Amino acid sequence: MRWTNTFIPTMKESPAEAEIVSHKLLLRAGLVRKLTGGLYTFLPAGLRALKKVEQIVREEMDRAGALEVLMPALQPPDIWEKSGRLESAQDVLFHVKDRSKKDWVLGPTHEEVITTLVAGELNSYKQLPVNFYQIQTKFRDEIRPRFGLMRAKEFIMKDAYSFDIEDESSNASYKRMYDAYGRIFARCGLRAFPVEADTGVMGGAHSHEFMVPAETGENEVVYSESGDYAANIEKATSQGPLKITPQESCSAAEKFETPNVKTIDDLTTRFDVLPEQQIKTLVYIADGKFVLLLLRGDDLLEEAKLGSFLKCALFRAATDIEIYELLGAYPGSLGAVDINKDIRILADNVLKGASGMVTGANDDGFHLKNVDIKRDIHIDDWCDLRKVKTGELCLKTGEPLKIQRAIEVGHVFKLGTKYSEALGAKVLDERGKNVPCIMGCYGIGVTRTLQAVIEQCFDENGINWPTSVAPYQVCVTALDVDEDSEVMKLASRIYDELGAKGVDVILDDRPVRPGIKFKDSELIGFPLRIGIGKRSLENGNVELKPKSDEMILCSPNETVDKALEWLEANRV
Repeated sequence: MRWTNTFIPTMKESPAEAEIVSHKLLLRAGLVRKLTGGLYTFLPAGLRALKKVEQIVREEMDRAGALEVLMPALQPPDIWEKSGRLESAQDVLFHVKDRSKKDWVLGPTHEEVITTLVAGELNSYKQLPVNFYQIQTKFRDEIRPRFGLMRAKEFIMKDAYSFDIEDESSNASYKRMYDAYGRIFARCGLRAFPVEADTGVMGGAHSHEFMVPAETGENEVVYSESGDYAANIEKATSQGPLKITPQESCSAAEKFETPNVKTIDDLTTRFDVLPEQQIKTLVYIADGKFVLLLLRGDDLLEEAKLGSFLKCALFRAATDIEIYELLGAYPGSLGAVDINKDIRILADNVLKGASGMVTGANDDGFHLKNVDIKRDIHIDDWCDLRKVKTGELCLKTGEPLKIQRAIEVGHVFKLGTKYSEALGAKVLDERGKNVPCIMGCYGIGVTRTLQAVIEQCFDENGINWPTSVAPYQVCVTALDVDEDSEVMKLASRIYDELGAKGVDVILDDRPVRPGIKFKDSELIGFPLRIGIGKRSLENGNVELKPKSDEMILCSPNETVDKALEWLEANRV
């Protein structure tokens, strides 16, 4: 491709809307343009890079034995109602009506569609295992689209769905996808690693997310230095904080006045009660019923853990008014001592055996001290509710845990029979019994992966594309674009020869200053630039400049071989 025959509108300055480096570079390098919040148009160079990511995904899915299909983006809501997600996923669903006022859903994912397909087409265990995948546009009603392609209302995703007759086979399908994901991200030039993850609204037995370390990532990953443990913070566990030695004997709970105390810090500052000596009481509503949650004062609730324990997709924090009507007090003075009402009480495991504690008295401006949790509070269930902190010891390795921000680029789930039972995807097993298929689902954010590459691969001058996904691997930069000049003749010959060898190459034939050409090449991030100027040519030299390495000088006749040699050495 000649530069003058394509469209790469680079920008000198970063747009005000761009918050993170990769978003800025997507716009500045002329790869995408924003239509409105959460919606982007891919320009020619950006589309080339996107298609390369898609091709890597497609090749590895095919290698893993998955079969490509293409399902409708427009879906009938009744299949979502059958799966139970019409309500549980309502926050992300786009609803539209046709001319007959009939309701439809724009697909954010396709579990319901593929399961309906299998229910109508497969009837015997002999047709299993099978794995279908697609690369398609998805729609999610993000409340706050941000960071460019990272969190958009419309995006491209690869989603795959496996169907098996038994657990052992299902685990094998899961492992094939897990391994394929590792190969995909490595081929895209990404340093990605798998972590244990919460299954969330998807449901199912277990899942792993593939994370790309990045300070601007929206996820937090908890890991041990040895690499033997890694989990999303929503799933992470630890040995917990140091526990306070319980008092051997604890006098009766005693009420005391705490005017204007609203927070854990207020109680610490004004009454010298350490956070770890306090019981924090939170009120939630799950499936229409109140639940009291008890944590140590210095801990934070991890809502994903609560949802997993309750096996409830719909839950929320109660409002101040709802709390007052239930307990007769507002947040800041809440507790669970001597609760006589039929309210379920969950306590975090860290509080086991705690005594000499302080908690709210359910009377505004009053607290209770000398609280013995075993004696004074009826706990319905003990569970892990807290968010893990840096430095706590790993349950698996005993090492101090670290926390790092990361970008989620892929997610694999073992779904079990949740969707197959709901939507009738059953087959006859070897004994002639009708059984539900065991499912797995596997997603990769293709557009997000593209931006994650940029977020991980850049320098002060622009993008550092891996050769596998760069829009063009080589830019031949002619500093004299007169077609009859020796510079342009040589540039055209090198361009033609590289193209004939299967190299993605662009010829910068723009009649602009050399400085502009070099800056654009650095900004867009072509892995290798071949610079040809009149002065260097007179000295018998052509300049090969790798984006992230030192200049290489060679003769005109060596140029193509040297370029091919460099590309082979730097192939991802």
